[in-house]
Amino acid sequence: MTKIDIISGFLGAGKTTLIKKLIQEAFQGEKLVLIENEFGEIGIDGGFLKDSGIQITEMNSGCICCSLVGDFGDALGKVLDQFAPDRVIIEPSGVGKLSDVIRAVQGVKHHGEPVHLNSATTVVDAVKSKMYMKNFGEFFNNQIESANTIILSRSQKVSAEKLEACVSDLKSHNGKAVIITTPWDELDGKQILAAMEQKNVLMEELLHSLEDDHEHHHHEHEHHHHEHEHHHHEHEHHHHDHDSHEHEHHHEHGEECSCGHDHGHEHHHEHGEECSCGCGHDHEHHHHHADEVFTSWGVETPRKYTQEEVQTALDSLDENRTGVILRAKGILPCEDGTWLHFDYVPGESEIRTGAADVTGRLCVIGSELDTDAIAKLFHVNG
Repeated sequence: MTKIDIISGFLGAGKTTLIKKLIQEAFQGEKLVLIENEFGEIGIDGGFLKDSGIQITEMNSGCICCSLVGDFGDALGKVLDQFAPDRVIIEPSGVGKLSDVIRAVQGVKHHGEPVHLNSATTVVDAVKSKMYMKNFGEFFNNQIESANTIILSRSQKVSAEKLEACVSDLKSHNGKAVIITTPWDELDGKQILAAMEQKNVLMEELLHSLEDDHEHHHHEHEHHHHEHEHHHHEHEHHHHDHDSHEHEHHHEHGEECSCGHDHGHEHHHEHGEECSCGCGHDHEHHHHHADEVFTSWGVETPRKYTQEEVQTALDSLDENRTGVILRAKGILPCEDGTWLHFDYVPGESEIRTGAADVTGRLCVIGSELDTDAIAKLFHVNG
């Protein structure tokens, strides 16, 4: 029976790097298929794994969620029929909800039989975990809560105290998952795979929990439809902390706004509506799809760049004047005939030389993007 492994993680966590490591060190001799589900108009990572000799299927039309379950089921069924692989690795969109992907896999039947979900892993950037948990918790926390294994990336970049705090935060959302904290350079891929497959009872519990949540959500939706005036939702605060150069206005749970609204309890504002006091609370429904919150902008360009131009553009993204930038990546031709491959997450960027592509391509993902301004930073037409 084909093993299906989901490897999720928020934007820039290191999913592709982990998959490369597992292919090189843990999956030797296996017939593999990788299904990539990019969020965005341009799939930049597609070529990075092709030299590994595995089959790659890309789904760039949107996130694997309820609107694409049929398409995903067809894609997975074709993969199983065409390649009969030992293992299918699903790399979901970085802004997708892992619970949606798991449900999509559970909903697939191959020749009348359910497919076998082997593991659900989430890669978490130890440096940015706290900030993402705070600012994009609806998506980030879902990936944590729905995983049977959590693998910390860049744990060597944080102090022992911050690493302990990170693990504590993760355990507060998922107390049963196996959490790998050791830097990857010190581990063999076989050790990581063994931890991913240490599911047994936990994996079954997660699957049953998701089924229960789905039934509960369906019941609540029906109740909400008939009893609209009695609905209650949690409130999500999408405001950046000081690490993201934005002022955060925060009410503790149950604390009243100056308008007298108790945000921790029953008062409800429509999505994105500010409280009348102007506190800027974004009162969320906790039932959003990625394309309601995140935006992707991409462009193909033959323009030749200097490394300084690319670095200046990436540095400008850090100023948050063009929106909340969460990820940028691209492959661009350089004036000296080489090609520049760049990768950006908040506060960090990398530019390296690499192989040529059919044309220059770049992609930026974030929230509330000013795409015209981003296009100007990269000297292209939006």
